Amino acid sequence: MGFPDNIGAIDTMMGTTAGNYGKDRYKFLEQALKDAESSQMNFPAQYMFKDVPFSDQARSPEGDLIDPPQGAELLLPFMDRCGVEMAMVGVRADGEGHGWDCAVNHPDRFIPCFEPDPNEGVNAIRTVRRLHDEIGLKAITAFPSGRVPQVAIDAPQMYPLYALCCELDIPIFCCAGIPGPRVPFWPQHVERIDQVMYDFPELTFVTRHGCEPWEALAVKLMLKWPGLHYSTSAFSPKHYPKAIIDYANTRGADKIIYAGYFPMGLSLDRIFTELRDVPFNDDVWPKFLRDNARRVLRLN
Repeated sequence: MGFPDNIGAIDTMMGTTAGNYGKDRYKFLEQALKDAESSQMNFPAQYMFKDVPFSDQARSPEGDLIDPPQGAELLLPFMDRCGVEMAMVGVRADGEGHGWDCAVNHPDRFIPCFEPDPNEGVNAIRTVRRLHDEIGLKAITAFPSGRVPQVAIDAPQMYPLYALCCELDIPIFCCAGIPGPRVPFWPQHVERIDQVMYDFPELTFVTRHGCEPWEALAVKLMLKWPGLHYSTSAFSPKHYPKAIIDYANTRGADKIIYAGYFPMGLSLDRIFTELRDVPFNDDVWPKFLRDNARRVLRLN
């Protein structure tokens, strides 16, 4: 059978802005980045990617940059062309922005998630509760190395958020492994997940951004902890780690979840072209592209 066409994939990581507007999503990192090159990039991990979408923007006759459409107007044509039925997008706490508009105006296509700042303490808890009530929040996300100050996966500041995820029955999608932006990696060492899963056996924890160079350790931990999953965000399919493909094809078909990286670093067209060459078993494809995400995100 191979890659299944028209399955209605669920993308568990999609941005909502591109071009000049897309740079705004990384303003929170400006005070953490110290090297000069990072300030010149479209996004802080651009040195790792080729053919970044919308990195070469058109200009008007007057020389001004012409930004592409934003929000649903940007995403839906690509999603429809590539067979992506739904995508998880980040929303802001203030109810503004393209992610909020996507989730409110197209609830059949966009799934809202939110990244709380664990440094805000109880205010972060209140915000997650409010968004869960107001917009039906389906997940929270975390970038431990990207916080200022950094907050490790197993830091005390994260524990109230893990407890809240268990209470609300929502997952956390958390970056793990060496981060692309040039910030220290220690908060994202994969070994830190072990203590979290021990302390929160009911938690659904989904890793983002590869877990490299500890992907083999990630597999061991997924075998150990029922609630631990892995998503393929920020990876071109031709670079999916072999350990992850082998795990999906053996004991881990229910644990590996598709996630892209559009429009930040990878185009949907490239992702879905390369996916056809990934050697997943036939029974893995529906789970990887759709079923695992539906279960983890509690989608009816």
